[in-house]
Amino acid sequence: MKAYKNLDEINLDLKRLSLERQIALEEMKGLKTEVRHDLRPYNWIYTALSMAKEYGVIYLVRKVFR
Repeated sequence: MKAYKNLDEINLDLKRLSLERQIALEEMKGLKTEVRHDLRPYNWIYTALSMAKEYGVIYLVRKVFR
């Protein structure tokens, strides 16, 4: 716990905490937008296709070297 010497120190800390809170809220808004974007069906399909492509390449390489 911090010991304050005067009212100005208290006000300065309150202002800093208020700004930190506003920054955190803006970061949360950005995360909300990212999550909304990531949950779109197009992104699921893209992820599934990229995984299938990667698995297909690995499968082909195994077949060639057997």
